[in-house]
Amino acid sequence: MHTTRREFVKRSTVGLGLLSPVSGVSFTAETKKMKVVCVGGHPDDPESGCGGTLARLSRAGHDVSVIYLTRGEAGIAGKSHAEAGTVRTNEAEAACSILKVKPIFAGQVDGDTMVNREWIEKIAGLISKEMPDVVFTHWPIDSHRDHQAASFLTIQAWVRAKVKFDLYFFEVCAGEQTMAFRPTDYVDITDVQEIKREALYCHVSQDPPGIYACGHTIMEQFRGREMGAKAAEAFVRMAGSGMEL
Repeated sequence: MHTTRREFVKRSTVGLGLLSPVSGVSFTAETKKMKVVCVGGHPDDPESGCGGTLARLSRAGHDVSVIYLTRGEAGIAGKSHAEAGTVRTNEAEAACSILKVKPIFAGQVDGDTMVNREWIEKIAGLISKEMPDVVFTHWPIDSHRDHQAASFLTIQAWVRAKVKFDLYFFEVCAGEQTMAFRPTDYVDITDVQEIKREALYCHVSQDPPGIYACGHTIMEQFRGREMGAKAAEAFVRMAGSGMEL
């Protein structure tokens, strides 16, 4: 269903009174080379949530990796988990090639993700292996359990990390999946908006036009207006994090 600007604004502002005021801080380019990790529930989540930011960072010379918690095995009607997983893995690898980032597949199963000691340790290990300066993941208040799992596992990795990385949360399909999201930081993606779109369109099995109709084009425009740019992606910064990108 196509989302209008008014509908997006109404959906995305539900519950905002529960959160602290927006700081108005924007991400800026860092001179030192950074290692960046993004943790997403499924193939297409990192691309839709912060694909523009990942593209900017990789093109600025930073090392960027994407950890997919699952291979999206339950995401193609009429196909077995094995068949769908193969298709969506290939789509994710193609998208990562366009974004110039490294794909990593954690090995959980779409629709049946777990948050337990074993998986906390495994995700913490995958993240620490990359020695990141910055990590992005889903905002934890989300209607999709796999998005919640990706977020909670990443938060636990941050809690356990001996050397703390800066942690930022992104939004996907605001108001339907991500809820009560009030940004603290923004990235201007005007110059890489088409690269993000090209990467997202690699996920042919997920109906990319439908993803954009869900509100992503309007979301980019709306967040851009908030920061004074044509298009932007928005983030919530974890308390104790503060590096500007």
